[in-house]
Amino acid sequence: MALSKDRLGRFNPENHNEGRVTDIGPRHYWQFFPPVVQNNYGKWAYHEILEPGVLVHVSETGDKAFTIRCGGMRFMTVDFMRELCDIADNFADGYLRFTTRNNIEFIVDSLEKVEALKAELAKHTFALGGSLKFPVGGTGAGVTNVVHTQGFIHCHTAAVDASSMVKSILDGVFEHFTSMD
Repeated sequence: MALSKDRLGRFNPENHNEGRVTDIGPRHYWQFFPPVVQNNYGKWAYHEILEPGVLVHVSETGDKAFTIRCGGMRFMTVDFMRELCDIADNFADGYLRFTTRNNIEFIVDSLEKVEALKAELAKHTFALGGSLKFPVGGTGAGVTNVVHTQGFIHCHTAAVDASSMVKSILDGVFEHFTSMD
């Protein structure tokens, strides 16, 4: 649904309130749910962690939704986001979401899609150092992302840059992100 001048109304200098839209707001959350979630909304019976970073949600109807969680970061470049969206388009029917801890989640409707998505995520590495861009994990008893302040990017009195400290800490406990020990 494209936004246009006609949809939102054209300004009439003779009548300032004519066609006035004061609060457009975000689009309704429902349209961002994958079909398996829409079809089973309010009918989820239970969920299980199949392996680190992979959950299955089972509906009263027997339908299953699989969530693949991978590590993210607070600040992402446009290229990084485009890469994420390409993965979502090709392996998760265009759906992805972000958790409150800056993790990335893809929701799919079959175990075959889970395996294909995990294989694809494992292929994406950073050019410098070769570390994984999208490590799968962060569920159960495993370590999840550390939420931090914005540091120098936002705070004028920051003593340190929180992002660099969090990166250093998570590098040290990475194996606990990808496992559940």
